[in-house]
Amino acid sequence: MEVTPRITFRGMEPSAAVEKAVHERIDRLARFHDHITSCSVVIDAPHRHSRKGKIYHVRVDINVPGREIVAGREPEENHAHEDVFVAIRDSFDAAQRQIEDAVRKMSTYRVKSHPATLHGTIARLVPDEGFGFILGSDGREFFFRKESMTADSQWNELAEGKAVRFAEHDGEKGPYASAVTPA
Repeated sequence: MEVTPRITFRGMEPSAAVEKAVHERIDRLARFHDHITSCSVVIDAPHRHSRKGKIYHVRVDINVPGREIVAGREPEENHAHEDVFVAIRDSFDAAQRQIEDAVRKMSTYRVKSHPATLHGTIARLVPDEGFGFILGSDGREFFFRKESMTADSQWNELAEGKAVRFAEHDGEKGPYASAVTPA
């Protein structure tokens, strides 16, 4: 993490054990996103109500590039949160899910790479067997099948010496072509 987290206690005395638990959870979050730019944790122990126990509220506010993550805003009274460590765990688990979602969304915006479109000419054609070979502009030969054509009707247009465009792939028996289209 790039910054020091800020931990604030409200309605209770600061506790070394609670701070240690918060730092451990922040270190876990840093494994999911290595560019956390700010982190603020507020541990709130409201005053004791006459009928209810002391329920801790933990708010985790984290900034990562392009997104602010806030967890622990639940208004309902969760009696499991009468233990400050359970409240910390639940808030940080919610923050972790949000960070994982943010990382997943960022990875979907990456552009899928496609093979480069190459140019060549039909070197040999075996129409009865449904395959042929393309001589690439770099002198290499590429195997292709009738099923590698972008449209079935284009197979009949092929003849030796015909210019084509295609995508290169590496196969077990050498390079092969896909998305073959007459030029």
